[in-house]
Amino acid sequence: MRRGIAATALVASFALAATACGGSDGGDSADGPVTITWWDTSNATNEAPTYQALIKEFEAANKDVKVKYVNVPFDQAQNKFDTAAGSKGAPDILRSEVGWTPAFAKKGFFLPLDGTEALADEAKFQPNLIEQAKYDGKTYGVPLVTDTLALVYNKELFEKAGVEAPKTWDELKKAAATIKDKTGVDGYWGSTQAYYAQTFLYGEGTDTVDAAAKKVTVNSAPAKKGYETWQSLFDGKGLHKADTTADAYAHIQEAFVSGKVASIIQGPWEITNFFKGSAFKDKDNLGIATVPAGSTGKAGAPTGGHNLSVYAGSDSAHQKAALKFVNFMTSAKSQSAIALKNSTLPTRDDAYTAEVKADPGIAGFQTVLPAAQPRPALPEYSSLWGPLDSELPQIAGGKVSLDKGLGNAETAIAKLVPDFSK
Repeated sequence: MRRGIAATALVASFALAATACGGSDGGDSADGPVTITWWDTSNATNEAPTYQALIKEFEAANKDVKVKYVNVPFDQAQNKFDTAAGSKGAPDILRSEVGWTPAFAKKGFFLPLDGTEALADEAKFQPNLIEQAKYDGKTYGVPLVTDTLALVYNKELFEKAGVEAPKTWDELKKAAATIKDKTGVDGYWGSTQAYYAQTFLYGEGTDTVDAAAKKVTVNSAPAKKGYETWQSLFDGKGLHKADTTADAYAHIQEAFVSGKVASIIQGPWEITNFFKGSAFKDKDNLGIATVPAGSTGKAGAPTGGHNLSVYAGSDSAHQKAALKFVNFMTSAKSQSAIALKNSTLPTRDDAYTAEVKADPGIAGFQTVLPAAQPRPALPEYSSLWGPLDSELPQIAGGKVSLDKGLGNAETAIAKLVPDFSK
């Protein structure tokens, strides 16, 4: 899951308009190479160059295929692809966030990949990640990178305060107060975004919905308990007050990398940016721990990441070329190269080479993957955070009560899954 990435919408819109080919790129000729279009949603500054270099490597080895690369801002890609696919103008390949996969599969926009070249190495991938790429028994994406949330912390500040990485939220509160007393900086700064608050629900053994029971659970007693804990972490010694501005993500990140706050909840997509900060010039100063547990005694964080999916509307020649490209990009060799350059987490065990695991960020996040909780194969699931992204900042900012805000979210979520009960 990539959050808070700034986008240049105007430039992107021109690029997309010019390159949405849907398998009918005008550059193809009867005896020339097939040109396929790939919409990549990675960070244009930190990550895209790695993918562009791999494209050149692929093209050198496959003279019959050309790849037209388009970097699409993550926060725009879902809607843009939905619109393009509906009008038969989608790219041949999409770097699809795992939460989008079931929704696009349900609409018939993605090609089933079972038995194709793209999934030739299926047994090499982590089984839960393959499962997360499925919808209605078929596989619609090949996992490219994975991620989850962790408690990331400044080891130097923790050591100065004489505290260790907390295992529960109560321990985090105590540690934050001690850090404030001993160092003068806040011990923890929480996010008001729904994705980051998901850890508090998992810690209480619940979720926004119970997909199996077809029930909206965001306003249930366990969920309220989780959100009460989340809300309590914005008020107290060493706990930074809630930032409800549009730039909150950037503010939290900047405070952490500059040593102005000792810990936050964050994902591995920020590893390269951590190491650019003054607090982490020594990479070993970055601590990475499993998110604190809730009252159930168990810790849980959402599983994110991206799959490579093939557009079902492309013609057979473009699909064949796309499947070959997906196989190349998700190979152990390519994933290792991506991890080394971008500090992202591979999705197959054979890509975790000794060189890859020498990166302290990757090694640290790999240790917290057991707490990652897969999302249900519910097409509407990723959209359920929308109502919470509206309500949680209001709750954290004291503009509405927790009961009122969760009630509003429950009503809005129920409209997104009308066959679910409350």
